[in-house]
Amino acid sequence: MRSKKDRELELNQNTTTLANFMESYNKSVPLDFPKVSAKILKEFQVLHPTLFKRGDEWSIDKHRKKLMDWLPSYVDSKIS
Repeated sequence: MRSKKDRELELNQNTTTLANFMESYNKSVPLDFPKVSAKILKEFQVLHPTLFKRGDEWSIDKHRKKLMDWLPSYVDSKIS
């Protein structure tokens, strides 16, 4: 029997669709952190093509931290 930690690691490393990534991401970010939309994720994808060498595949492990680092500057640029 696999542990909960093993299952979480596997889920984080698996690739998924943009819609599933968006749902998982929005559920897991801190309450005061901006949520993402499909439009925002597509803009992130265009600006970071090296993260998407395998096409439109998303993973929590590979993309979440980079998206969280980028998102505040994106939100600030849209407000200004």
